[in-house]
Amino acid sequence: MSKSRKTMAAYIIGRIDVTDWSRYREYMNATPAVIERFGGRFVARGSEVLTLEGPQETRRVVILEFPSLQKAKEFFHSDQYAEAKKLRAGAATAQFLAIDGIAASELAASL
Repeated sequence: MSKSRKTMAAYIIGRIDVTDWSRYREYMNATPAVIERFGGRFVARGSEVLTLEGPQETRRVVILEFPSLQKAKEFFHSDQYAEAKKLRAGAATAQFLAIDGIAASELAASL
């Protein structure tokens, strides 16, 4: 990111294969407070997923928004989230991706 670019929101996208819903719910209950502590919020959490192209997505999809990519990284690598992840162990397997957002002005300029 160039120094002239404003700090933009960043997103964590999780794709989760839940194998034990009872245990996974404990993780679900623990994560909101940790996410909020780092300025994050849920954008989507377990809603219906519609595959528009490619292989059918059958996993649970979660999208989190953070004030910056740095905050997203701080959240994911925090001691608080490490404790919450222990609740997910054995209840689900997951893939998490982090990505910077783009300003509306940058998007318009690229069209």
